[in-house]
Amino acid sequence: MADAQQPTQALSDAQVAKDDEEDSVEEADGNQTPAEGAKMTASQKKKAKKKKKKAAATGGNAAPGTAPTEAPKNDAAPPQTTSGYTFNVGGPKPVKAQTNPPSIPMRQLYPDGKFPIGQIENYKDEANLYRSNSEEKRLLERMSEDELQNARRSAEVHRQTREYVRRNIKPGMKLVEICQMIESSVMKLVEADGIKAGRAFPTGCSLNHVAAHYTPNTGDDTVLTYDDVMKLDFGVHVGGRIIDCAFTVHHNPKFDPLVNAVRDATNTGIKAAGIDVRLGDIGAAIQEVMESYEVELDGKIYPVKSIQNLNGHSIAPYVIHGGKSVPIVRGREMTKMEEGEYYAIETFGSTGKGFVNEDMECSHYMKRADAPHVALRSAGSKALLAHINKNHGTLAFCRRWLDAEGQPRHLMALKQLVDAGIVNPYPPLCDVKGSYTAQFEHTFVLKPTCKEVLSRGTDY
Repeated sequence: MADAQQPTQALSDAQVAKDDEEDSVEEADGNQTPAEGAKMTASQKKKAKKKKKKAAATGGNAAPGTAPTEAPKNDAAPPQTTSGYTFNVGGPKPVKAQTNPPSIPMRQLYPDGKFPIGQIENYKDEANLYRSNSEEKRLLERMSEDELQNARRSAEVHRQTREYVRRNIKPGMKLVEICQMIESSVMKLVEADGIKAGRAFPTGCSLNHVAAHYTPNTGDDTVLTYDDVMKLDFGVHVGGRIIDCAFTVHHNPKFDPLVNAVRDATNTGIKAAGIDVRLGDIGAAIQEVMESYEVELDGKIYPVKSIQNLNGHSIAPYVIHGGKSVPIVRGREMTKMEEGEYYAIETFGSTGKGFVNEDMECSHYMKRADAPHVALRSAGSKALLAHINKNHGTLAFCRRWLDAEGQPRHLMALKQLVDAGIVNPYPPLCDVKGSYTAQFEHTFVLKPTCKEVLSRGTDY
């Protein structure tokens, strides 16, 4: 779930040349610009033509405006290895196979309470190299084992849910159907139990120029189309330990460069993160990679821009925005990451201005962790606050959920809670209309001995 902050001052764009001979051949499948095509030799063009024919034979290049015959491009593809990462979700194995659609809770697949381990990375800076072999740090790690298993259980629910959902999302589906598919799976797999375990925040399914914080309200029948770029952002928690993880779904291959830019930028941010690393340095690394990309849409070249007033963030128990913001542009943020902290690194790329504003009807709300004690006069607002405390606590919720939970006439009471400063609204965050935005996000923990990317999977 995106952390919208006051804009961080973005410095100069970092564009890199794309005249590498091998890249020219690889992009000849229909995504190269005319200038790049002109640089190709006759031999390269011949190879590219063969590659193009092979892709067409397998249905890989559906014509614009037609429904594809495969899963969403990129997001269901094999994981990228050019970033230097290994995608080794390891550890315990399930005692039986998951169903399709997934319906077996994690605790039945892993009855000993040990859940799959995320991607492990040793700290690389000289000051922290000792940590991987330190007995003292290993002891500290074992002391937080229960909390870590809660996070791993949440992460496995997220992985299995998104794997199923990505295979089944198709143009023509209503966005509310996609959200219900995700949320139903999460509730089953995590064994939802009030605020002890369940959904961490509403499923975001923001389209195109809408970057974040959109989910359908009751009666919203918006339909996904072939030319949409949808950001799917959903969370899972066990015991308040939240996994915040997002990816972008697109079916039209012309958006590949935009999606690749954001995925690469997110991986760069994760790689740069570590104990004692300055948050501003992470933002600089992210922006440099993000803005080295460009995308051609309908004959026009657009630079991919980091959305400068959206950020990653630390995560505290039951609090999605834990107090520290991780910028995705260069800045002067000197705050450092610390041992034991959980973070969501999320990056957003845009073909628009690279700046978002609140717009459209609000769907996301969240009770403030530091909510003041206010004497409410309305019986309706008192009843709604009691419902929120019981079912959501300080976790985000949406109006669609309130309707499903037996609170159909909640709008006036909700406004009163907002006016009293008890609940905060989180309206959709939008770049300029006509632009396209993409998002990728992972949750990791800075353990005493190493960094564990909890939500990493074989997909991204």
